[in-house]
Amino acid sequence: MLVPLVRALVAAAVLAAVCGTGAACATVCGTGHRTAGQTGTGDGTGHAAAGPTRPEAAGPTRHDAAGPTGRGGAPDDEPFFVAPGSHAARQATTWRAAGRTADAHLMDRIAARPQAEWLTGPHPEAAVRDRTTAAARHRRTAVLVAYYIPQRDCGAHSAGGAPSAAAYRAWIDAFAAGLGDRDAYVVVEPDAVPHTVAGCAQVVPAERYALLAYAVDRLGRQSGTRVYLDAGNPGWIPDPARLVGPLRSSGVTRADGVALNVSNFHTDRTTSSYGKRLSGRLGGTRLVIDTSRNGNGPHLGPGTDLWCNPPGRALGRPPTRRTGDPLIDAYLWIKRPGESDGTCRGGPAAGRWWPSYALDLAANAHD
Repeated sequence: MLVPLVRALVAAAVLAAVCGTGAACATVCGTGHRTAGQTGTGDGTGHAAAGPTRPEAAGPTRHDAAGPTGRGGAPDDEPFFVAPGSHAARQATTWRAAGRTADAHLMDRIAARPQAEWLTGPHPEAAVRDRTTAAARHRRTAVLVAYYIPQRDCGAHSAGGAPSAAAYRAWIDAFAAGLGDRDAYVVVEPDAVPHTVAGCAQVVPAERYALLAYAVDRLGRQSGTRVYLDAGNPGWIPDPARLVGPLRSSGVTRADGVALNVSNFHTDRTTSSYGKRLSGRLGGTRLVIDTSRNGNGPHLGPGTDLWCNPPGRALGRPPTRRTGDPLIDAYLWIKRPGESDGTCRGGPAAGRWWPSYALDLAANAHD
């Protein structure tokens, strides 16, 4: 359980942070597997988690490997912004008021951690500006996910995205405008490259890769932004060599690195091993890893929907830049723990808050 001091700091952040009037202050859930509104959250897609059933070297990154700094100017290993008013924070408050103190303590394990903000709807600029401005006010770094590629999720649970290539480029321009020069980590388009490699009939690979390259280059022009292109997870494209050409075509050599295990459950060890194999083929591309729900690793039970609200999972390593591995820039909570993967195993629609599932993740955590 979190100590009272941490709970007090969370409460202080809720009072001190000003959310603004933009859509970053609200979660608008749609019908997609992730959310289809203005902002949303990530979740494991069936394709991303199915596993076996389911030109030049990269060179140095654009940014100094030391990353963001703290108030004293020294490298800050815990620089990420904890947004106030999250589902978990509100749930903890509700349960305390109802006398469910032990459950509220467990929910603090989620509420006190920085989590990504997903941008999934047509007008991202205000939401991005709100989140990065709030983070900057606290000398922190926002973590954002750009998730609006045309034919998103290959027409499956998270179907949607921009209606055209031109609309997507304009969306990326607006996203970049919202960033300004404030610090942010941006994960670019979870699933987009692996879906294409796996064979998405709805997209023309060269066109998709060109759009991803545009996103990498445009977002990377913002001075405070670190860009990580999504590269799936070890269970989806088991041979990372298959990703090398598509990632290069998608601008990975001009990004700060790749994001792995987004919305998935593979362990840190499995994911980092996979990432190093991939990185070796990309001239040393750096990594960030989603550890939000991988504390117990992937579900090994029967069924084909092992990605969707699997039982017995646990929160993973809290977000940090203190990775102990020079190739891994950060462990992040890109997926928001406690938000449903979809209407399976009794869950609500994808992206919706599910208190009992969140409580299980927190109760099973090893910290």
